[in-house]
Amino acid sequence: MKALSEFKKALIISLWFMLLTFPIMVIRVNTIEKVVEWRWRNMAFIGIGSFLLSFVWRYLLGRKEKGRKLAEAGSVEARPFSRRLLDEPRIYRPALAAVTLFAVAFPFLFSSYQTNIMTTALMYVMLGLGLNIVVGLAGLLDLGYVAFYAVGAYSYALLNHHFGLGFWAILPVGALLGVLFGILLGFPVLRLRGDYLAIVTLGFGEIIRLILENWNEFSFGPSGIANIPRPGLFGIQMSLNEATIYLYFLMIALCLFTIFVVNRLQDSRIGRAWIALREDEVACQAMGIDKTKTKLTAFALGATWAGMVGVIFAAKTTFINPASFTFLESAMILSIVVLGGMGSIIGVILGAFILILTPEYLRAFSNYRMLLFGTTMVLMMVFRPQGIVTNVRRIYKFRARGRDGEPSQA
Repeated sequence: MKALSEFKKALIISLWFMLLTFPIMVIRVNTIEKVVEWRWRNMAFIGIGSFLLSFVWRYLLGRKEKGRKLAEAGSVEARPFSRRLLDEPRIYRPALAAVTLFAVAFPFLFSSYQTNIMTTALMYVMLGLGLNIVVGLAGLLDLGYVAFYAVGAYSYALLNHHFGLGFWAILPVGALLGVLFGILLGFPVLRLRGDYLAIVTLGFGEIIRLILENWNEFSFGPSGIANIPRPGLFGIQMSLNEATIYLYFLMIALCLFTIFVVNRLQDSRIGRAWIALREDEVACQAMGIDKTKTKLTAFALGATWAGMVGVIFAAKTTFINPASFTFLESAMILSIVVLGGMGSIIGVILGAFILILTPEYLRAFSNYRMLLFGTTMVLMMVFRPQGIVTNVRRIYKFRARGRDGEPSQA
């Protein structure tokens, strides 16, 4: 009976889709011959396709609901499969060795174009890990993260243009400017949360972009800044291919540094304060945690990585203009964090590679690649809203010592 009911619902949905798309997909006016063409084959494809998709969709939703009920009843292990897989040494260590070997050999096995794409993906890994501090750990929805990215890029471009400073001198300056602007954004939004926080941060990102676009004397306006030098290595002259490989390995080193720092921050006292702030702001403050300092630290440290990646972006492209720092960039970075799993370092890395590399390698399906991209995002958010790698909630136990000195459960 249930299968028959699902069949009827899928049939009704397919008929509804056929009715909605009838004027667009079936009727076509030939203006040259002045006749109306009726494309009934399109209606058949839409009906069959929507029926099958609806039936599969409902089947998967039923499986998801059944799994949730079993988990609540304790019939299956609540710990995510992805975490169990990563914690298995026999699988994790060889996989890590294989990934390391592949990463080292990648620029020598593939073309310069492929290396360039991988470098871009590594840049978004850093951006995702930086935003993960703000959104994933502290629970502060930041839609203006691209503003810090733009600050880093323009700091390198302008300081190099006016003062001739090099990449390595500006890299820490970009990070410090990111910290400064993160604090400047953090102060006005200390009392905001949820949608209001998102709107203010979105406005902050747009303000920075509009200033860069309209203040011609300062930022050269929409025409941007060109001839930005690439990163150097002790003054050695490198060809374009050598510079691409050098930047690729530099990004790997910076990504490893970012992973190390973010992991240490996550396990530190301030990291636990961020998680407490994310779970319940009122209870966090009641436990004696300084909410102001915690929020400002999250914004400042998150913006640090965006400032550094902005400097790298300017050095990589050798040209920047305000069109590179639109809201869509912030939305893409936020999608990386949400898709990968908020608060999960491994999840953010996987999310960055999926969202950046997938559209590039689907260029063969140029007419449908963004449709496939959007469909994948919708399916992930419906069937796995917690992300690819779920961040496991930590449980702390207090053990007091008994009179005999042995630890006892309290």
